[in-house]
Amino acid sequence: MRADDIVISTYPKCGTTWTQRIVGMLVFGSAAPFPVQDSSPWPDFRAPPPGAMRALAESQEHRRFLKSHLPFDALPKYEGVKYIHVARDGRDAAMSFFNHKSHYTPGVIARWKEISASDPKFGDDGFDYSPQDPVAHFAGWVDGPEDDQGDPGAGYFVMENSFWEARHDPDVLLVHYNDMKADLAGEMRRIAEFIEIDVPEELWPELVAAADFAAMKAASAQLMPSAGEVWKGGGATFINKGTNGRWQGVCRQEDLARYEAKVAERFSPELAAWCEHGRLVAGDPRQTP
Repeated sequence: MRADDIVISTYPKCGTTWTQRIVGMLVFGSAAPFPVQDSSPWPDFRAPPPGAMRALAESQEHRRFLKSHLPFDALPKYEGVKYIHVARDGRDAAMSFFNHKSHYTPGVIARWKEISASDPKFGDDGFDYSPQDPVAHFAGWVDGPEDDQGDPGAGYFVMENSFWEARHDPDVLLVHYNDMKADLAGEMRRIAEFIEIDVPEELWPELVAAADFAAMKAASAQLMPSAGEVWKGGGATFINKGTNGRWQGVCRQEDLARYEAKVAERFSPELAAWCEHGRLVAGDPRQTP
């Protein structure tokens, strides 16, 4: 790690690429599109050949902003490194995760199966890598397999508890998907202050406009140039709708009730409120005892 590295670690489909885009614009001082995957290495990604992500990270000369889907207590902690975590209501993350997985290309499904079969931790267990039924996917997500992808240490509830425990660490910033949608400019300024980047005031409107969801979707081919290898429809599929509440009227009431029971069991009331609502409604995590 380098002393000024930035680590963006989230549960999947909680605003990871959105935050990478924002941090990248702050680092580069420009609203111009850039290839996110090439500019922001993902060290815990296993699809590329071994060592590829390390080589990519070591080759970069700009201030690095790295991606991860690991809990905070599974990440290396170094003095000076900044950690940004983005949370989202689990129901929204689960529905977005379904869209993500349901559009995988045959080639990437074959790769996931190859990785799993070669790892004794998982093996060739017949896991459904590309579910097509959102109702069944959400039910499986609540039960665990669709949530943690076979690794109980990397699931949604583990991830949120881990970062919540670190909320008072001055090198950790908790951001919420809802707040980014409600006040994008305000959250971008919070991030800039946290990573200690001064932005000329006249540049802010351009950066905020480029971080808008519609602008990102329009620039998806430039932001995600190799996405077609992973998702049918490429970057326009990956950057899908950016909306919340799609579980309403889709998921079964009994599954939603099981989700709420799991939240009550696994989260404190304060963490449950944060995950569902975000800082603007539930309050700043740093100020929560």
